[in-house]
Amino acid sequence: MPRVDPAELAGVLAAALGGDAGPLRSFLAAHSHLPGPRGNLELAWQFADAMRGLATSDAADAAWHVAAGLASIGADEAPVDDPGEFLAFCGTVASAALAADSARRPAVWEVIRRAAEDPRWRLREAAAQAIQRALPLDPDGTQAVLTGWARDGSWLRCRAVVAGLADPPLLQDEALAAEALALHEVVLARFASAPDRHDPGYRVLRQGLGYTLSVVVAAAPDPGFALLRGLAEKNDRDLAWVLRSNLGKGRLARAHPAEVEAVRSLMGS
Repeated sequence: MPRVDPAELAGVLAAALGGDAGPLRSFLAAHSHLPGPRGNLELAWQFADAMRGLATSDAADAAWHVAAGLASIGADEAPVDDPGEFLAFCGTVASAALAADSARRPAVWEVIRRAAEDPRWRLREAAAQAIQRALPLDPDGTQAVLTGWARDGSWLRCRAVVAGLADPPLLQDEALAAEALALHEVVLARFASAPDRHDPGYRVLRQGLGYTLSVVVAAAPDPGFALLRGLAEKNDRDLAWVLRSNLGKGRLARAHPAEVEAVRSLMGS
């Protein structure tokens, strides 16, 4: 359920589209639930849905200006747990609504890239959610971007790839599930051959892989467990941590106990 009255949000959004973003910023900050352990995700999604409704309207340019403006609020202005961080989160997620417009896609992906490499963990989560919203609007373009990031991007971009693809509703599409598994394999190959494992971005990626792999394997279990068995045979300490973390998830342990045990036996644990 939305966290705010839709009419209230529509009012401040209309003002922002008309050039006065102040009421919208104040409204989002007041309802952000920050500082606190959990930002108001329901409001962020409500806002993103409203912006998607504008993406193909005469207000599309104004909507982009609003979303990009919010997304540009940096860590110096709004550090972790500051209400302003929520504004940047909202703008990043909402920006994905404009991915349906081919002319605007490069700017959309620049917003998502900045969030993916942001020092604030909530912005990195916003990047993953933006990817999930962009995929249905531009499947081929989104997959091309994610493939490039998986192959050559920073560790934090790789983290955005795996987290963005670890979405069970999206993975109901068999072709997308296969692509998600393939991109995890690309990222994991780089992960296992990394020369510097103390890089902070590498550690963030490691943490993300600790749950995303089980999501994509659950969506494509036959090739997924084949990948896990191959990883188990590599005798790599960081891969072993990733595998143990994922094998303990109920989506694998309860649904595929025999396959999980077979991977564990290859790891000697």
